[in-house]
Amino acid sequence: MPLIWFFGVSSGMYLPVFPILILDEEVEQQQFVVDPDVGHGLVAAGSVVEETMRRYIVTQTRRRLHQPVFRATVMRAYATRCAVCSLAHGQLLDAAHIIPDAQEQGIASVRNGMAMCKIHHAAFDANILGVDPQGVVMIRKDLLDEVDGPMLTWGLQKHHGERLRVLPAVKKERPDPLLLEQRWQDFVAAS
Repeated sequence: MPLIWFFGVSSGMYLPVFPILILDEEVEQQQFVVDPDVGHGLVAAGSVVEETMRRYIVTQTRRRLHQPVFRATVMRAYATRCAVCSLAHGQLLDAAHIIPDAQEQGIASVRNGMAMCKIHHAAFDANILGVDPQGVVMIRKDLLDEVDGPMLTWGLQKHHGERLRVLPAVKKERPDPLLLEQRWQDFVAAS
């Protein structure tokens, strides 16, 4: 089983090295032999261990080439503020697609986007938070009934029934009502 080795760089400072494999146990010395250099010939090709390591070594990434432009356009339109709570820390904001870009109508246009803080973006994508075509924020009923702590209370529940706090000043950059309606139907179906 792959492990993480926290290699001591200096006092109180560690570098995580992963994945690490245990190659052997030296019982008399009460120690293990580890492989910090997977892929350099120490793991036999075709072995179960090598197959497990391949899952960690070989990765594939799909990168949306339009994303930096989409983000910049949405952040400018929303004055780098969350549409739901008006948080103004760019590092904590995302450009959320109303209709996901994997769908045909999910174009990389400011009319298909809203600036959202990470919690609201994640809740929107998970259909925990919905925005109706009139721009009213709704929280899924099961979360409204839940008692969990201040993040749930103030981060989500207190926004239920509120209008979006931040919209683009330029009307033609505001969310497309047809896209909001389509997304709203997804939220309703998931509720």
